[in-house]
Amino acid sequence: MKRALLLSAFLLSQFGTSQLLKTNGQKIVNDKGENIQLRGLGIGGWMLQEGYMLKTADFAGPQYKIKEKIAELIGENGMNDFYKAYLKNGITKQDIDFLKKAGFNSIRLPMHYNLYTLPIEKEPKKGQNTWLEEGFKMTDDLLKWCADNKMYLILDLHAAPGGQGNDVNISDNDKSKPSLWESEENQKKTIALWKKLAERYKDEPWIGGYDLINEPNINFTGKNPNGTDEMSNAPLWKLQKDITEAIRSVDKKHIIIIEGNGWGNNYNGLTPLWDNNMAFSFHKYWNYTDDATIKFALDLREKHNIPIWLGETGENSNVWFTELIQLLDKHNIGYAFWPMKKIDNIAGVTNVKITPEYQKLLDYWQNGGEKPSKEFARKALMQIAENYKFSNVEIKNDVIDAMFRQTTDASTKPFKNLQAPGKIFATDYDLGRMGSAYLDKDYVNLWVSDPAKRSEWNSGNQLRNDGVDIYKTKSNQYYVGKTESGEWLQYTINAKADKAYTFDINYASNNPAKIRIEDASGKQLSTVSLASTGGNENWKTVSVKGISLKKGDNKIRIYFENDGVNLNYFDLK
Repeated sequence: MKRALLLSAFLLSQFGTSQLLKTNGQKIVNDKGENIQLRGLGIGGWMLQEGYMLKTADFAGPQYKIKEKIAELIGENGMNDFYKAYLKNGITKQDIDFLKKAGFNSIRLPMHYNLYTLPIEKEPKKGQNTWLEEGFKMTDDLLKWCADNKMYLILDLHAAPGGQGNDVNISDNDKSKPSLWESEENQKKTIALWKKLAERYKDEPWIGGYDLINEPNINFTGKNPNGTDEMSNAPLWKLQKDITEAIRSVDKKHIIIIEGNGWGNNYNGLTPLWDNNMAFSFHKYWNYTDDATIKFALDLREKHNIPIWLGETGENSNVWFTELIQLLDKHNIGYAFWPMKKIDNIAGVTNVKITPEYQKLLDYWQNGGEKPSKEFARKALMQIAENYKFSNVEIKNDVIDAMFRQTTDASTKPFKNLQAPGKIFATDYDLGRMGSAYLDKDYVNLWVSDPAKRSEWNSGNQLRNDGVDIYKTKSNQYYVGKTESGEWLQYTINAKADKAYTFDINYASNNPAKIRIEDASGKQLSTVSLASTGGNENWKTVSVKGISLKKGDNKIRIYFENDGVNLNYFDLK
């Protein structure tokens, strides 16, 4: 009895500090009625891996196929050991502490049902639900880390029993088995899982909501296999209504979040809303960052007078991130960027470093050849699991700066502490918006809106997520390449004294070219002629004397007057 009273007092104190979210017309508010804009991150790649996250997409997209590839090399027990380490390291308290410090106030957890319950074909008794502690324990731990940081946790059923669509990678479904929509057993298990989750978390104030089914993509009556032309969506609305009823039988408090067909955005055939504490989710990738691209979601919000939430977005350039968040802020729309961790990642807040040994496994899986030994493969995979630890990932400060500071601040700041005299690498240009810190002509991927604008933005896919194209040399150093006439880079250089410096510029070019050096006010400091070096990585150095810098910070810009100059570094003497 004493324990129950203490628990009740704790819960009252928690709810009393205005965390619990609910909907109020078109807003999400706390229990004081204050508007809450969810600024979140989806921790994709933890409970559920898609092939592109582990660089296996070309030969193993769904997680079950990735597991098959791993088991082929190190056996079933070895594969289980790898996943045990991977799940342990993938998200920890240190990750959540970091995200809070970066500026996020919420987490979207993409759940794989098979961490919480058995697949229907493995149930000892048909129609039974065997509950697995692993997924619930992972969720409990994550919720505690979120609560410690006063962050909301949104539960997202990312892989539903049987799979919720024809895009098998996102829900890890095996097409040889009945899908969510083909199996009443799978639907009953989905409903039961949500009821179980709601029973467990009904009194948790830092649960931000229940995102019922991630990105349904299925043709019930339409022709498009992913449901983009579906006009009815009747089974989708029925199942989400049934899930809601099961949740509400045990939890009257938390927000219900529903998603449309066609990867979340097709709300055709929507029936009258069945709950008074509900929000719509939509997803947005690879299109413009203007009002027109979210008009359908704004119209949904207006028509039904409930909030909208951008439940998943990302995988684009820093320019796109900044402009999208500015758009969402303008319309009071919360969001969750995607994902947290993946291998060789420039477009996320962290990067998991690849190893040469893991690359050998990828090459074998892709091309065949001599099979790596079991011991070699085991060590390579366990090292990758180790690289997923927060202490081992690379923090992408340029992405964080674009998502937070740059959305309201047009100023630039140094990427690194650059000193004169000293060597300055071309890739260490300032942090800031395009047009303030740099100018590049390919800076965003808009292929959904305009196929002609499919772009890798940073075509070298190295180091930073701006439009600047960064490549790795054969000796594993970085340089700026694929430069075009009119592009420029800005550097904040701290000089120890008022002095004239010599700039030793290390570059490569197939053709003769020119660069121009100016200060940020537009004052020209020098024009430099560059002779052809005869190749993209045939590096030569040219010296420019008499460039005056004042004591303290100097903002210097390098302008490219021709295409095709590769810039490695400049040494100030």
